[in-house]
Amino acid sequence: MVIVVDTSVIIAVMLNEASKPLLIRHTTNAELIAPGSLHWEIGNALSAMVKRKRLAAAEAQRALHEYQKIPLRFHDVDIDVTLDIVAQHAIYAYDAYFITCARTQSAPLLTLDQKLQAKAQAAGVSIIEVAP
Repeated sequence: MVIVVDTSVIIAVMLNEASKPLLIRHTTNAELIAPGSLHWEIGNALSAMVKRKRLAAAEAQRALHEYQKIPLRFHDVDIDVTLDIVAQHAIYAYDAYFITCARTQSAPLLTLDQKLQAKAQAAGVSIIEVAP
């Protein structure tokens, strides 16, 4: 099974958040894919956590090392299609990249972001429900 994973899922796994075991169960034996923008979002999230002193620089480096262990396949998304999704659903491109990726790969989306879940469903993308 192919699953599109978003930044919220990867950050939760990298930082050993409470949802990590459940996310691992949902993704075991699946091929994980994401748009290439995920790299930049991970970098931005880690830098924001360091800036806000939620993480020390060494902790951010350890989290980045955990990210690099996650077996992900990156998929290029069509920006024209993404901009259509942005306009139709009033969302930022970074969220629309995940929706575009899921649509073009005919794959469900796994996210912890409730707003992204709703927008993805409205765009015709199936969601993997994360419930204990």
